[in-house]
Amino acid sequence: MAEETVEQAVGHAHPVQLGADDALDFRCDCSRDCFTDCCRDVSIILTPYDVLRMKRALRIDSGTFLDRYAILSCTRDKKLPVVLLRMNAGDKRCPFVTQGGCSIYAHRPWACRMYPLGQAQPDHPTPTERGHYFLMREEFCHGHGQGKGTRTVREWIREQGIDTFEMMGASFERLMLNESWQKQEPLSPDKLAMYLMACFDLDRFRRFVFETRFLELFDVHEDRAEALKTNDEELLEFAMDWLRFSLFQEKTMRLKANAAEAKRRTPAGEAAAAGH
Repeated sequence: MAEETVEQAVGHAHPVQLGADDALDFRCDCSRDCFTDCCRDVSIILTPYDVLRMKRALRIDSGTFLDRYAILSCTRDKKLPVVLLRMNAGDKRCPFVTQGGCSIYAHRPWACRMYPLGQAQPDHPTPTERGHYFLMREEFCHGHGQGKGTRTVREWIREQGIDTFEMMGASFERLMLNESWQKQEPLSPDKLAMYLMACFDLDRFRRFVFETRFLELFDVHEDRAEALKTNDEELLEFAMDWLRFSLFQEKTMRLKANAAEAKRRTPAGEAAAAGH
């Protein structure tokens, strides 16, 4: 993965706040004169589930996907690593866009599914202060006011298949909203490598689980362990549990009763070597 900062990559929009039942009058298809213009010179932050779906669509492993199509970035305070989709070097277009549209459309990332909607969450959601959607009106996009009648934001989300992505992203969101991020120092190189592996390099994380002493140390039900061998979605949920345990000491993992001595040699130290 190449590297740059989020501030270098993320552009500006002019958001209009919307609720789930507000109308969204928008159309995007090949009849628009701006078709695929939104796929050029844009910063697309990838979630772990985005990478899972995209590498599966391309029939490559996660490590190959990251090497070919990802850029490693970081937040302003440099505490949180971020993975961005790498644009083509020449025309700055998405590597998956063609004249006819997206070549992996059924597996496109969450951000692409949402457009022209964005989503904002307060740092500390309460019953009276929840997240909201916002509408991005950008000059290059001519799809506003062109919808066949109007649909609600809620209907748009269902039509675009966003519900599945949000359901699969819930555990990652809980991880990223953990207050401990604000209290601790930036991740050490070893912990950064572990975080990136567990979130984004699932095939390598699977090797970490099954080819190190991990299962000797941690109590993982045999049915779940069997599922982890082939089920990427189950493996991603397991990876989020592992990160919450190893980064924040949450009780999402349980050491085996006879692993007291082995606890001093937790697999966190083996993470960087897993898969080699």
